[in-house]
Amino acid sequence: MNYTVNLLMSQFVTHDVKRFIVSKPSGYSVMPGQGVELAINRPGLSEQGRPFTPTGLAADRVLEFTIKGYANHADGVTRLLHQLEPGAELLMSEPFGTISYQGPGVFIAGGAGVTPFLAILRDLARRGELGGQTLIFSNKTPRDVICEQELRHLLGERCLLLCTAADAPGYAHRRIDRAYLEEKISDFDQRFYVCGPPPFMEAVNAALTGLGTRVESLVFER
Repeated sequence: MNYTVNLLMSQFVTHDVKRFIVSKPSGYSVMPGQGVELAINRPGLSEQGRPFTPTGLAADRVLEFTIKGYANHADGVTRLLHQLEPGAELLMSEPFGTISYQGPGVFIAGGAGVTPFLAILRDLARRGELGGQTLIFSNKTPRDVICEQELRHLLGERCLLLCTAADAPGYAHRRIDRAYLEEKISDFDQRFYVCGPPPFMEAVNAALTGLGTRVESLVFER
């Protein structure tokens, strides 16, 4: 880990997702969509780094992370992160990752996989370049949707929300599969940005390529 940073504040954004504001080292630069590794600077935890995506703007004087807590994970790193108080020290790596904005397209996210897209979409909004962008975002239930009001505000009708485990007004009660993509998308030659759990990404990428999307038009963490 290259840097020691401090937790300045945290707050819930959903029932199991927290927004963390962290001090930003002088000269530190991260591109929208890139990730960093974070670890808690305590004995026994400092070597347990995990990848997370900064979700704020590059010009911000602090770093923002939007992190889901997984209470059932054996190592419990995200659960311990959720328990930290302001002032806690974190260890942070240099940025890394292959998700970057490469032009207008469709962003397809599953659960916490929306975090790199939050950074990209916020940056595009700042630059007035949200035209031509679409977000397809799948969660289990409405209460799991991260930053729903912001995303609906930014993208309007081009913010398509699905819930796989609940039938509620304003959400499609289905999965992102080939049939759904064929129904909602008319142009499979454009770019597709895909992020979520590995099985989700594999299924979505396979559906897209099956519908004619070129592999080089898929942007995902390889």
